[in-house]
Amino acid sequence: MQAPSRNPIRISWQALFSVLMFGFMYLPILVLGFYSFNQSPNSAQWGGFTLSWYVKFFNDGRILSALSDSLRVAFCAVGISAIIGTLMAVGLARYKFPGKQLYQGASYLPLIIPDIAIAVSTLVFLAVIAVPLSLWTIVAAHTVFCLSYVAFVVSTRLVNLNPHLEEAAQDLGATPYQSLVMVLLPELMPAIVSGCLLAFVLSMDDFLISSFTAGGGATTLPMEIFSRIRTSVKPDINALSVVLMVTSGAVALIAETIRYRSEKKRLQ
Repeated sequence: MQAPSRNPIRISWQALFSVLMFGFMYLPILVLGFYSFNQSPNSAQWGGFTLSWYVKFFNDGRILSALSDSLRVAFCAVGISAIIGTLMAVGLARYKFPGKQLYQGASYLPLIIPDIAIAVSTLVFLAVIAVPLSLWTIVAAHTVFCLSYVAFVVSTRLVNLNPHLEEAAQDLGATPYQSLVMVLLPELMPAIVSGCLLAFVLSMDDFLISSFTAGGGATTLPMEIFSRIRTSVKPDINALSVVLMVTSGAVALIAETIRYRSEKKRLQ
């Protein structure tokens, strides 16, 4: 009786390419996280396990001040973008007006324009109108690209909604304002929250636009990190980077969970 032949394990080039690609993307993150627990102040050598770097940056006044500025910028920019972006998405989806296609294309330009181009153009515009740089000029600059992200996410939700919901509510006696607030906004709320969370993460992580539009005394967290890594990367910066990545990932996961549950509820 002949023994069954055993086929050797074959690894396709697609699987090998995927492993190499994900390794190239995520291996540096794993190395950074590993060295954030390094007891040695020099990241080039391992000196033992410690959590002291996490404690150190939580007690760092400059880091906390920069974090406070970043949070203020992000909350203000996202709050403004949530209102204007939602109204813009509803207006583009529900109404027709002259130049609509041109306005729609221009409103989504920040999604594809490089950050450096937005930063330089914003700085030139602020210089032309003689507005002094401050924390609020960062807020204004961040609102520009946050607005596009919120509007884009909300518009994708509007595509899947019945366009006659507001008309049915008004036929039943609701005013246009009541149909917007009581009928349309509850349906759009998961998309609004998802768009706001995405815009919040992008605002917190932005460096180029913030550095070009920041005035004296205004320092966001990415700017503070960049100023410290010009000479060398210390383990406390590694620890801070790990915390930022975990927080950003948690926010993105929450946004995706909200979007998935909303889509699942809509299909049921």
